[in-house]
Amino acid sequence: MQGTTLSRWTLSYFAVAVVFLLAAQALMALGVGYPSAALRAPQTLIVVHCVTVGWLSLLMCGALFQFVPVLLARPIYSNMLPLPALILIVAGLGALIAGFLQLAGALPWMPHCFIAAGILLGSGFAVVLWTLGRTFARAWPPNLPAQFVVVGLCAIAVTVTFGIVFALGYGGYLHSALLAKLRVHALPLHVIAGLGGWLTFTAFGVSHRLLAMFMLSPELDGPTTRWTLYLGTLALAIVVGAGTVAAATAGGLEIALSLAGLAGLACLALYGSDVVQLYRRRVRRVIELNSRMAAVALAHLAAAVLLIIACAALGGIARFSGALVFLVCFGWLTGLGLAKLYKIVAFVTWLECYGPVLGKTPTPRVQDLVVEPRAARWFWLYFAAVDFATLCLFTGTPLMFRAAAAFMTIATLGIAVELVRTRRLVNVKEALRLPSGAHAPRLLLTFVAH
Repeated sequence: MQGTTLSRWTLSYFAVAVVFLLAAQALMALGVGYPSAALRAPQTLIVVHCVTVGWLSLLMCGALFQFVPVLLARPIYSNMLPLPALILIVAGLGALIAGFLQLAGALPWMPHCFIAAGILLGSGFAVVLWTLGRTFARAWPPNLPAQFVVVGLCAIAVTVTFGIVFALGYGGYLHSALLAKLRVHALPLHVIAGLGGWLTFTAFGVSHRLLAMFMLSPELDGPTTRWTLYLGTLALAIVVGAGTVAAATAGGLEIALSLAGLAGLACLALYGSDVVQLYRRRVRRVIELNSRMAAVALAHLAAAVLLIIACAALGGIARFSGALVFLVCFGWLTGLGLAKLYKIVAFVTWLECYGPVLGKTPTPRVQDLVVEPRAARWFWLYFAAVDFATLCLFTGTPLMFRAAAAFMTIATLGIAVELVRTRRLVNVKEALRLPSGAHAPRLLLTFVAH
């Protein structure tokens, strides 16, 4: 357990991501965006991109810089490139938000903001892809969990490409009829590639390894896991391939989405079966808070899938699309992200501080860095608020939704405080906090030994 196993900038990604999550939740609590505004209103787009780019994508990038080397048993290609990638992505998101504020009439019109957003965000994610891609190249062919991540990285490339097309359209730079049609019809493809391919499918691969690691379960690499990979990849290929052709020709996009949906449902069912096996076959009988909350997030994913099926059967997908996307983003992806963040911060901090002196002097356990009963209350408040907010979206009660969003913000802030306490070693007994040879961790930067 040497410092070289750690990613230098992962904690910085996490900190910036949590700030964007809190900002998005606070905006919802103040009545900015959906449901107080239309789904495609500029105010809604600001909140959506704070969540999907600022929170979820930065969280995922930070996690991958730490855990792709774990998945591959190879060091990261570069421990310095993640910093310029972070700067570019945050700057690009800032330019994008400025562009949406112009559309909302809050700022004077400067169309160059949208082209700047496309360049900056495209460049930032290109650096992420380059860094992780070169890491994969050193360990090719990748193992099964890592193959999920490869597909997810392809999906973020597609997502960003669609996003650049939309940004150019908002700025008035689209002069191609083909790209203009994509801008009009390809929004579902952009959403599915982002939430389904980049975030959910990558989470599948990472969670296979993390759940097995943290619950001491045997890793799964059997037929169900492989078919989860195959069917999920097929679903995304249909969305990207047939969906793009249909959108560009204004053809039958519904057919492509229906076929992709069938493959996606089968993929989700197999993934659910794998997760049940991981929990059933665990060696650790009493599981930690992060694994319990991950199970709650997975239950929200199952609920979202059932609601999507029900809405599709009743012809209500368009009407309730906002509520369904909200449940996926906050019940499933954010719930899982916060649960794993709680464990990862403790694990990385423990490795950084006590890994170099392990076996030489008494050290605390990873669990000694956290206080689970106190943190559990914030997690339960968060999920209860998400469920109530989702119900408000389905029933059309925006004022009650704002109240639920306020409680989500409070709960997230409580979890964030717990993360800071963990990073500052506040919960560790004084006698074990900093033994000889250990060093206090920095809040936003991980020490990497050379």
